[in-house]
Amino acid sequence: MPASPNTRRIAAIDVGSNSVRQIVADVTADGVITVVDEMKEAPRLGADLDGTGLLGTPAMQRAAEAIGRMATLARQLGATRVEAVATSAVRDASNADDFVARVRQEAGLPIRIIGGEDEARLSYLSALAHFDLGAGRTVVMDIGGGSLELALAADGVLDDLISLPFGALRLTERHLRDGATPKALKRLRREVRRGLRDVIARRDWRGAQVIGSGGTFTNLASMHLARHGMLAARNVHETSVPRVDVEHILDSLAAMTTAERRDVPGLNPERADIIVAGLAVAAEVLARLESRDMTVSRYGIREGLLLELARVTPTVADPGAARERSVREFAERCHYEEGHATQVRRLALRLFDAIGARIGCHPEERATLADAALLHDVGYHINYDRHHKHSYHLIVHAELLGISPSEQVLIANIARYHRGAAPKRRQRNFGELDRSLRNQVVRLSAILRVADGLDRGHVGTVDDLRVRWLQRAIRITPTAATGAGAPRLELWGAHRKSQLLAKVAGVPVEIVGTDGTVFSSNDVALDDE
Repeated sequence: MPASPNTRRIAAIDVGSNSVRQIVADVTADGVITVVDEMKEAPRLGADLDGTGLLGTPAMQRAAEAIGRMATLARQLGATRVEAVATSAVRDASNADDFVARVRQEAGLPIRIIGGEDEARLSYLSALAHFDLGAGRTVVMDIGGGSLELALAADGVLDDLISLPFGALRLTERHLRDGATPKALKRLRREVRRGLRDVIARRDWRGAQVIGSGGTFTNLASMHLARHGMLAARNVHETSVPRVDVEHILDSLAAMTTAERRDVPGLNPERADIIVAGLAVAAEVLARLESRDMTVSRYGIREGLLLELARVTPTVADPGAARERSVREFAERCHYEEGHATQVRRLALRLFDAIGARIGCHPEERATLADAALLHDVGYHINYDRHHKHSYHLIVHAELLGISPSEQVLIANIARYHRGAAPKRRQRNFGELDRSLRNQVVRLSAILRVADGLDRGHVGTVDDLRVRWLQRAIRITPTAATGAGAPRLELWGAHRKSQLLAKVAGVPVEIVGTDGTVFSSNDVALDDE
């Protein structure tokens, strides 16, 4: 049952042209969704629909049985409401009533057929809950098996809802039955291009932020991450894929047979035959909007339906708000020590601002360090021993909004190395990262170590830092908070964790006491714990 009386447990079933998906989740009054269970099956309900106008009997039976299993699971898990909606395939079929009756008989569940604009609206509702859409123009794109849905919004306000018959399964059957030949793919893309031209005014939406939801996009994100060696990423949500990479992946897959595509890292083998059509649609939308990249959402119609059923309207958030809220809520779920975490973050950012640029940090790394500092000790949630390693695993598996998978892996590694031995290539979590990410981990964890040492007693003794980069050393002089006494423990803590920063900077790090005593990183070993 739901964890609190202010939470409703709801099940949403999305019956699409290619797959049937269910999510069972607890939804709070302010729109927080906690997944309890998920189920997915691919009965290909829309197969051959474009040519016959009918849902095939075997496909209807497979879908009805799948929905029956999903309804049973939802009831067993205590869902107070189970809602099933059918989209493109069912609404386009002349025998839709037969399918609705079959589902009622098999699953004891009514099924609601929704229009394309409703699909687009639910996708937008889901995006609104998981992205900061309060500023600028946004196009939310959902590619299903039978149709393409677009929700166009400006500053968080919906402007238009569009549905077009450009689903991955439908276009595959229409154009690519005999393979994704250059000629066939060109014909498919031309049809999509003409359809988009009639409904999207380029001058109004040029350069809009594009968010993609649905199986085409989660598979695109997985392939993109795999191509860049991000094997540690556990979640594709917020993956940013440049438009040029969409085209490269599309070209690569089009040159393969379906059998060859099944072995492509990151691609679900069940989607190998329809992925080319889906990516071709995505590429044409990006081209029409002249957008340089797109962001992938792992949430879609089902989550929008959950929010609708719970009568929750997500708050329109400005850039950064969802991220800050998500990180803080995750830290709270891990029962973090707020005072210590906040103090370490404050001191880490003070060091970053003073020396970050000189050790090679980029401005955007400041937010990464801030989140790693806030979360560095969440591993205490498991136990003290090896808590830095526990922090890594908790963070890398967390659902954090506003953070790309690569940055989430980066944050997890920085937290991992806030104590203990320095990062080493032989350690898989570090060694599998590309060189740029490894360098960021080393730089930012070096800063975090010293900041953590400066609150060794977890009592906020240090009020501020004076940081000077001299010719022969970096000098860090802590000043104590009023009435806190001399920061002796903090001096010791920062000193013994300063060697990695000294290695990164290329000069010793000196921690200076209020009486002028100097503690040099030259006197401590790098791997000292």
